[in-house]
Amino acid sequence: MKKYYVLLLGISGIIFSAIFSGCVERELTINTSPQGAMVALNDEQIGQSPVTVSFNWYGDYYVRLNKDGYETLNTHQMLKGPWYDHFPFDFFAEVLWPARIVDSYEWTFELTEKKELNREDLIQKAEELKKEL
Repeated sequence: MKKYYVLLLGISGIIFSAIFSGCVERELTINTSPQGAMVALNDEQIGQSPVTVSFNWYGDYYVRLNKDGYETLNTHQMLKGPWYDHFPFDFFAEVLWPARIVDSYEWTFELTEKKELNREDLIQKAEELKKEL
């Protein structure tokens, strides 16, 4: 009979930990100055800035930002994970920790205005390129 109580207690513990286990939510917010730029993250459009998305992994992200009247910005940005995302702490944070963990990051990018070239500047630039050849 004592065996059954131990077994029932073990099963109850597993069910309890499954129901009340921890959760890590990861979100990234991308801002631009000025706002309203179209944001692509790893070649996938995610919306206009400011925009917040959830993500699953840390590492190098390719970011492309474009807005009418501004130069298109193509860049890479490194997203480094917190200490609790590394072995063996990740198991406790994502499975055993009883509370929800929200891991938020925010990136802000400056966009530069497009410079309109007049006819003389364009001809001068073409002459310079011609000399380089």
